[in-house]
Amino acid sequence: MPPLETAAQDADTLTPELEIKGLIDRSRAAQAQIENYTQDQVNQLIRALVWAVAKPGVAEKIAQFTVDETRLGNYEGKFLKIARKTRATLMDIIDDKSVGVIEEDKERNIVKIAKPMGVIGALSPSTNPEATPVIKAISAIKGRNSIIIAPHPRAKLTNKMICDIMRETLKAYGAPEDLVIAIEVPSLEKTNELMRQCDRVLATGGGPMVKAAYSSGTPALGVGVGNAVITVDDTADLDDAAEKIRISKTLDFAASCSADNSVVLLEPIYDQMLQKLQDKGGYVVSPEEKTKLQDTIWEDGHLNANIVAQPAEKIAGMAGIDLPEGKTFFIVPETGWGPDHPFSGEKLSVVMALYKTKDIDGAIALTNNIQAYQGQGHSCGIYSTSDDNIMKLANATKTSRVMVNQPQAPSNSGNLWNGMRQTFSLGCGSWGGNGTNNNITWRDLINETWVSKPLAKPKELLPDEVLFGKDIMEK
Repeated sequence: MPPLETAAQDADTLTPELEIKGLIDRSRAAQAQIENYTQDQVNQLIRALVWAVAKPGVAEKIAQFTVDETRLGNYEGKFLKIARKTRATLMDIIDDKSVGVIEEDKERNIVKIAKPMGVIGALSPSTNPEATPVIKAISAIKGRNSIIIAPHPRAKLTNKMICDIMRETLKAYGAPEDLVIAIEVPSLEKTNELMRQCDRVLATGGGPMVKAAYSSGTPALGVGVGNAVITVDDTADLDDAAEKIRISKTLDFAASCSADNSVVLLEPIYDQMLQKLQDKGGYVVSPEEKTKLQDTIWEDGHLNANIVAQPAEKIAGMAGIDLPEGKTFFIVPETGWGPDHPFSGEKLSVVMALYKTKDIDGAIALTNNIQAYQGQGHSCGIYSTSDDNIMKLANATKTSRVMVNQPQAPSNSGNLWNGMRQTFSLGCGSWGGNGTNNNITWRDLINETWVSKPLAKPKELLPDEVLFGKDIMEK
């Protein structure tokens, strides 16, 4: 098979369809070589891949390179993702059985056997290009698949660097390099072809790209729009809540779609909590500054790419706002939601809308109204010590994840302090136009064969009186 360098040189003379076909052929040949790998062989590969990119010296290089290329987020956030998130993801899946019989239901006398899907076509966004290729690659290989990664053009060099490291590692362990292939010169046409020709699409990115994945004709796992709404009730530890909201809102300059976009405070603690947020670096904008900020963040109704994942000082300078020293995120008082209230939507920036409401019922209504505009099905959070309030919010909102007393951005995709599956791909169910609510992992990238044997004792059909009940039968 030709090396990636040759393939990249030849790409200029090929149509997108033929170029991607060549990559698919190589990827499929590589996948066939590991189709019968043992669990130990698979686990050795994914351990080696994570170590290769996350080990001291390399993680720092990747983090800095990512910031330099994309100009999104900050070094600290990128380093945490490549050095810590990848390790946590590996730890989360390493003991999972993904080869052979992976589940046995003795009551139903059924066993489930894992089978690879083949070639995974993965999309990697510009906001998390440092860890997404690694996490998707180890998820694919855990299921004995190969993967081709289509990066956002803004992060194509970062993607190539990481994929090259993984390819070298695979070769060193006697596995085919083409288990991981990067599209080195990305384009919309090539990404569409990848989604059309691969066996399973794993799409993380903007709404149009996810929609294209679902329209590709290939089985696809997409994610929905993030627009997390966080409630702080009158039973919460306010100091803890303020610090965790700061962490979530400023991590990697809010590159994550899970960053707190709106915070809802109950009336009894509103003034006290607002002061604590200001003490943590929040800057409350005036009505005039709100208008300036709105005109800067949105252009013709669309998010201005120049403000995405940027420091507060840069956004303030663009908006003509005199930001006091030590302020790291904006607090925008808001009362409404929908297109006429753009701050109620996803902002991908260190800008947070702030709402006041009377009680938990008001918080639920606000959450549902805000997320009916953007972000339905993705996630919300609550700071509370009241199980009644927590479960009331969880039951009444159209959301796949409710983070309780945790910083939203680093929590809903899994972290060491909770039991959520580690991923950067968050399904949002039918609410978000997705086929799953899952934190997507390797289990979503395999086929399963169900082996059914006869029950030791056949089930007997229940009498009508038991199955239907007298009330129904007599009506």
